[in-house]
Amino acid sequence: MARLWEADPSVPLKRRLGLSSQELGFSEDDEDCPDVWELENGDVAVIGRDLTHAYLPQLPSGVRISADEKLVVIPGSMLRAAKSDIADA
Repeated sequence: MARLWEADPSVPLKRRLGLSSQELGFSEDDEDCPDVWELENGDVAVIGRDLTHAYLPQLPSGVRISADEKLVVIPGSMLRAAKSDIADA
């Protein structure tokens, strides 16, 4: 069955949403860089720590992670810093 939404890996990154890891004090170099980016098509890419296996046993009812998906975690302040860059619905 076809999915209603599919990520398109050919779409380039357009702009950072919020502040960089360095600006938020989460990284001193390029090795540790959680980040949030808008893609050219309006989708959002999140770079974070892969905690899929840690959260699988405790997912709430109705929440699933497909085989080709990962649950990533970023600092909450990073997402809050991106709020002003995210358009209202």
